[in-house]
Amino acid sequence: MTDPAFIAAIIVAGMLVGISKSGLAVSVGAISVPLLTMVMPARDAAGALLPVLLAVDVVALALYVRKVDKRILMILIPGSLLGTLLGWLLSATVDEHAVRFAIGIVTFVFVIDAWFPLRKKLEGLPPSRGWGTFWGAVTGFTSFISHTGGPPYQIFTLPQKLAPAVFAGTTAVFFSINNLAKLVPYYFLGQLQTSNLMLSAMMIPAALVAMAGGYYLVKRISPKLFYNLAYSLLLLFSIKLIWDGIAGFFAAPVLSA
Repeated sequence: MTDPAFIAAIIVAGMLVGISKSGLAVSVGAISVPLLTMVMPARDAAGALLPVLLAVDVVALALYVRKVDKRILMILIPGSLLGTLLGWLLSATVDEHAVRFAIGIVTFVFVIDAWFPLRKKLEGLPPSRGWGTFWGAVTGFTSFISHTGGPPYQIFTLPQKLAPAVFAGTTAVFFSINNLAKLVPYYFLGQLQTSNLMLSAMMIPAALVAMAGGYYLVKRISPKLFYNLAYSLLLLFSIKLIWDGIAGFFAAPVLSA
């Protein structure tokens, strides 16, 4: 744990979680697992991040719990719990790189589509229960596998054009429930070992500091700038997920006949 690169990765990963939980840039948390996999196994990285996510969830709830869209929560949560269950059942067989590639492609198409007139006309319509259940399930599944639930969650919520504070509050409550649902499966999968929890303790202070900065900005940013930033960052992260998927495919060992 004295390796400077290792310590830097831990601190930056914690800060990315904090920023994502502030409501300023939800998808930025998707970078945390890939970053940590540079210095540790992927499953351990996901396990070490879960307590950090839960710690900042508590703070996010205290800050935003009174500013939520209950309609969206009631639509998304059942699907997310189903997605979490599927993630647990398939965790031993799912290719993490394939998941990242698939969600990256879908997210990329979503952002490009959002910048065309047709999408703008559809924004603000009442949220569809079927559409929300589907994306809730995708969010729960991808969040369970690699904490990359931000992009699919935003595919459903961004077109609703919520006020920044309401978006942040709805996000805080949704992912608090989503992350709590992962505790028992992660425990039985051996991802909450003592060594991972020690890393979690190192990341939490950095996450809280970064979250405070993001919270300050969310309260002062204009809705137009907020959504321009959200879509732009989502585009960048979709490209990152696609790259991770492709890189993982080519890095996979080739089995001889």
